[in-house]
Amino acid sequence: MIGHQSIRLLASRKFSSSSRNAAKVVYTYTDEAPALATAGFLPILNKFTNSANVAFEISDISVASRVLALWPDRLSESQRKPDNLAALGELAKTPDANIIKLPNVSASVPQLKACIAELQAKGYDVPSYPQSPTNSEEEVINKTYAKVLGSAVNPVLREGNSDRRAAAPVKAFAQAHPKKMGAWTKDSKTHVAFMKDGDFYGSEKSFVMPKAGSVRMEFENKNGDVKVMKKTTPLLDNEVIDASFMSRAKLAAFVEHELADAKAQDILLSLHLKATMMKVSDPRMFGTVVEVFFKDVFSKHASLFKELGVNANNGFGDVLEKIQNAPADVQKQVLADVDAAYKSGPSLAYVNSDKGITNLHVPSDVIVDASMPVVIRDSGKMYNKAGNLQDTKCVIPDRCYARVFQTAVDFVKQNGQFDAATMGHTSNVGLMAQKAEEYGSHDKTFEMSEAGTMRVINENDGSVVFEHQVEQGDIWRMCQTKDIPIKDWVKLAVNRARASNTPAIFWLDPNRPHDANLIKKVNEYLPEHNAEGLDITIETPEKACWVSMERAMAGKDTISVTGNVLRDYNTDLFPILELASSSKMLSIVPLLAGGGLYETGAGGSAPKHVQQFLEEGHLRWDSLGEYLATAVSLEELGVKSGNEKVTQLGECLNEAVAQWLNNNKGPSRKVNEIDNRGSVYYLALYWAEAMAKKDKSFTKMATALRENEAKITQELIDCQGKPQDIGGYYLPDKEMTEKAMRPSATLNAIIDSAY
Repeated sequence: MIGHQSIRLLASRKFSSSSRNAAKVVYTYTDEAPALATAGFLPILNKFTNSANVAFEISDISVASRVLALWPDRLSESQRKPDNLAALGELAKTPDANIIKLPNVSASVPQLKACIAELQAKGYDVPSYPQSPTNSEEEVINKTYAKVLGSAVNPVLREGNSDRRAAAPVKAFAQAHPKKMGAWTKDSKTHVAFMKDGDFYGSEKSFVMPKAGSVRMEFENKNGDVKVMKKTTPLLDNEVIDASFMSRAKLAAFVEHELADAKAQDILLSLHLKATMMKVSDPRMFGTVVEVFFKDVFSKHASLFKELGVNANNGFGDVLEKIQNAPADVQKQVLADVDAAYKSGPSLAYVNSDKGITNLHVPSDVIVDASMPVVIRDSGKMYNKAGNLQDTKCVIPDRCYARVFQTAVDFVKQNGQFDAATMGHTSNVGLMAQKAEEYGSHDKTFEMSEAGTMRVINENDGSVVFEHQVEQGDIWRMCQTKDIPIKDWVKLAVNRARASNTPAIFWLDPNRPHDANLIKKVNEYLPEHNAEGLDITIETPEKACWVSMERAMAGKDTISVTGNVLRDYNTDLFPILELASSSKMLSIVPLLAGGGLYETGAGGSAPKHVQQFLEEGHLRWDSLGEYLATAVSLEELGVKSGNEKVTQLGECLNEAVAQWLNNNKGPSRKVNEIDNRGSVYYLALYWAEAMAKKDKSFTKMATALRENEAKITQELIDCQGKPQDIGGYYLPDKEMTEKAMRPSATLNAIIDSAY
């Protein structure tokens, strides 16, 4: 994750457009591959927009920056970082907000610990993370770091609902240059396994607040002792709140059954969760699967693992890391028992067969919204230990959306694989404004330390809203969805259906309490908008998935209108099949206050891309989403500011993107071929040439970029093939990072010149 030092280098240039009357765009600086790419793109972006009096203000919201912002009293003045995320959250509530947001890391515990260790090694006095606090001081540290874990960024910035779709040139390119997908057969053994009872779906309860107030969450144990888990949660009129829990015992029994079944069918077993974003619930589910698969290892070495601080929630990799601190003979015995577990259990899917990294090693490697579309793309197969593709049992414990993925599997089994050359487009309108809905990454999710009763109490009148009987180890959670975002979500769905003349389907399950309440609200708010002549329906997620896929296979477009979790899933599932990558999606968030948040596509922050870059100097990260978001941001800024030149920059950037796609200038996966740095050169070339047709001040730059094409591209190839040292991962050295990402002296001279 490329940290705040690189920011200071870029921000210190003091853009010539940063006058008092400059139009302002806030550009987030995040982590890993996107941050590396930004170090190469931002100087070019500044070059183009300076002439239009546009000021780009850099806001560092990387994991390292957010960690440092937590501990100002422990750091020197030069080391301190402001709380940029909080400031951005306030900006998002204003009508003037224009924010370009790049993918950031939703930090897992191992990632947080690695970041802290790097900061400490560099002289930052930040405390270590106590995952299991043993005293009051550690409790405070643990709760403070919770602000960084999981989906800490998106809920703060997303003060509006999501409109994700493929830009016209992107879809046209995907159809003209379709990526090959694996063929499906009806006899494929691949399927999705999910719980039949004891999951969140089966225990969910939902309630609509009749008037504003607050609730408290409390736990009563078997002895009658009551503990307040969270004192109050402010609620607004007509706000939807939900609560549910997952039984740890039934989860473990389910896993046992699926392990045996995978072994009997001789197929791989893979786990698909979101342990980074859903930072309480999914890591515990992940840990349960690890504990059950290696149950004999954990049982036999329980005292050793306790002594070493092994935590299954961090993945089996935590076992391998921690036993390095044990004597050699003890390590040998543990590893022998591990081998026995591998032999007795089913074969596992591998994240990296060459390095022996299985699907159970690291929670942050198992991201359901990215992994399941790849399974569907690749004939329902994942990689085994030998590096070959094999049918797999895809374990997604909770039924809420596991059945959507099973529907997708059923569809391609029955109808065959999609053809990207003819496939219709499935876009998404997602309910996500103001921390809306369902994520287990918030402060209202708890792992039960003992058996008892969890209650939600309405503090307006003392009544019990929800009550669940829970056992030790169960995962209980509550969430809330405000009414204003729901109204806006319905309006956005109608507007998108009208603007594109496309059928829109609300993916809502009447048998699920949360969805049942949303269905009532959708039916209440739809008549407030002109939906005459539009095809707007409500279907269960399973039927909606089938219909959308059926239409896509027939070359027809569909708008999926979903809640927050399905927004994440659908904006990976369909784009990975249609476009080969979810990072190519255009993501616009019309903010409730009137501003705009422009996200640079899905796809995470690509740690594997960084690893390849560090090993062989080739960055294959595709910044197309960044280019698209920037173009829309500039166009919107031009309209609001009345600055025609800014609008022109956005329009010409879109022209450049279309040419960039048609000429196939995206980054290659292989070293010594075009990478992200070569891609950004061609974007600059095409953008300058498009601008030169309308503004002669760009003629010299366009001419220089074109005349030096051979020299620049050669310089961008010659720099590859050797390891890169950028002085760190979470907090690299600023000069080293820029040198690595701007290796062409010829290109730099043109961009940094006066014209």
